[in-house]
Amino acid sequence: MPAWLAGRMTRLGNAITESILQHYGAAEFLSRLSDPFWFQALGCVMGMDWHSSGITTSVLGALKRGLNPRSNELGIYICGGRGRHSRRTPDELRALSERYGLDGEALVQTSRLTARIDNNAIGDGFQIYLHTFIVSQAGDWAVVQQGMNQPTGTARRYHWHSGSVRDFTSEPHTGIVGEHQGAILNLVDSHAKPAQEALLSIVREPPDITLGEFRKLIAPRHHDVRAEDVDLKRLGAVLAVAYEREFHDFASLLLLENLGPRTLQSLALIAEVVHGAPSRFSDPARFSFALGGKDRHPFPVPLKTYDESISVLRQSLDRAKVGDPEKLDGFARLDRFVRAVEQQCAPHANFAEVVAHEHRISPALDGRSVFDDRRKRRPERPEPRQMSLFGR
Repeated sequence: MPAWLAGRMTRLGNAITESILQHYGAAEFLSRLSDPFWFQALGCVMGMDWHSSGITTSVLGALKRGLNPRSNELGIYICGGRGRHSRRTPDELRALSERYGLDGEALVQTSRLTARIDNNAIGDGFQIYLHTFIVSQAGDWAVVQQGMNQPTGTARRYHWHSGSVRDFTSEPHTGIVGEHQGAILNLVDSHAKPAQEALLSIVREPPDITLGEFRKLIAPRHHDVRAEDVDLKRLGAVLAVAYEREFHDFASLLLLENLGPRTLQSLALIAEVVHGAPSRFSDPARFSFALGGKDRHPFPVPLKTYDESISVLRQSLDRAKVGDPEKLDGFARLDRFVRAVEQQCAPHANFAEVVAHEHRISPALDGRSVFDDRRKRRPERPEPRQMSLFGR
């Protein structure tokens, strides 16, 4: 992860989390982390490529860097991580529990149990290499894990939430994301009772871990963003609000800002990550149109827009702390306004033109990708004349 993006992801992730905590509380933040579609949208809006296993490591790493130094203030702490960091999870949970008066051993047991279930009880060919345990001061928790299938080079992500687990041996996940692998071994599938009974009779005692039937969420193989990956009506509403004058002026007024269209486009998608309903995240690739992707999917990360978006959100949070929530509340109003435009009159986005437009203006916005770190940058070009981004 290049340093120029990692630092920005930390600051933006910090601000988005703080905004969610302020509006909805810690339990809701944990619930959202356990939603694989929302998690993917969060990674996209932070500048990660929408279809990459690196999105998990990078997003959780950015959140841990940004939130843990403020854990006493925010009431959220992130333990574990990738490789050797995952093995530190028990010690981190015990130290955290002493600070907040939680049952540390119970949390450690839960951490180990979720890892063993995903690693051993599902015969899907994926080996867990990332384990992250997020816990609140109230003791609520979420777990995000990722496994790798070495022969295929594909990854699978596993999501858990304390509020959803009724029985660790029966449908404990909130979601599992990965490409369909065909038939797998799942000892507590709804149709696996005979197999369970046979195993019990053989070993004469319960198996260590069993796993409930999980919801399978399938993502396509291609790494690039394509029109079929995006709800073009939803994207069209965002672009209409950003670029059509009749909507743009009112949208800027909602945030009490004199914003350019490109920044307004990013903030509208960030606002949806903070305030959107779960049904809004069925096309996470759409959120990559906020701040691009490090591998240029769908376009290079516009650093000027990234920094201005962080600044607007950070200023809103700071003003809310001193008793002036009007600017921060503007994000909720912006989200509602975009949805109203979508329902009433938004045209469908012209996908090819939107991507082409973003590439044209990229130099003027300090567009950057990991490929630019490997060779000398070309001189910047002036921003071209605005063209229509909508299909008519």
